[in-house]
Amino acid sequence: MWVDRGGVHINSGIPNHAFYLLATAIGGNAWDVAGKIWYNALRGGRLGSNATFVRAAEVTIQVANELFTQSEAQKVENAWKAVKVI
Repeated sequence: MWVDRGGVHINSGIPNHAFYLLATAIGGNAWDVAGKIWYNALRGGRLGSNATFVRAAEVTIQVANELFTQSEAQKVENAWKAVKVI
């Protein structure tokens, strides 16, 4: 069973909480799907230094659609909705 060591991931910020919710919804190893989505969104040049949370949500949903299926993209969207960004 995974333990968050006092909430370091769950409580460390809005995008991190969205990531946590996504990884939990997908299951398995976080780096297999959720990690690839976040990594590619951050390194792909689509998020500038002034990007908003809404833009981060848009980009991660786009990346999920590009790398995986509509199912994963919907889970990304649901995670951002759960943290009240979209």
